[in-house]
Amino acid sequence: MIEILKALHIAAIAGWSAGLLCLPSLYVQRCHVGSRDELHRLQALVRFAYINLVSPLAFVAVASGTALIFARSVVAPWFALKLALVLGMSFLHVLTGLVVIRLFREGERYPTWRFVLATLVAAALVLGILWLVLAKPALPPAPAAFFRPGALQNLLAPLNPWATP
Repeated sequence: MIEILKALHIAAIAGWSAGLLCLPSLYVQRCHVGSRDELHRLQALVRFAYINLVSPLAFVAVASGTALIFARSVVAPWFALKLALVLGMSFLHVLTGLVVIRLFREGERYPTWRFVLATLVAAALVLGILWLVLAKPALPPAPAAFFRPGALQNLLAPLNPWATP
């Protein structure tokens, strides 16, 4: 059963990663469409890819990964770092969705620098996750103070404008 779950997780991660890497190249084509029909076709393709392909794959990747956590009881510092990178992929996924909403309004465009940046960030996240999973490096454990009740509140207090001094 775990092997099937792992295979599902790997396939979903691969598809989600491919989507995050490919969508910016579709966005940058917004500047090169000539007619209203071409713009409508590009918008339909981008929305279909994001809503019907990439988003379900992201859900399956996260759900199957969560199931694997409980099935395998993985507790290691490298795994915590991997989860942080997955959080980065999730954040990039949400930003990608916001681009889908805004990009096809009248006069909008997707600059080349943003295409390069989005592609590099996605590639760095995917490669970082891949390296962590395959290498399983021996990272130092987090300080014990992080696991004390209220530690996150104390750590983030200087950044919170509503925190009482």
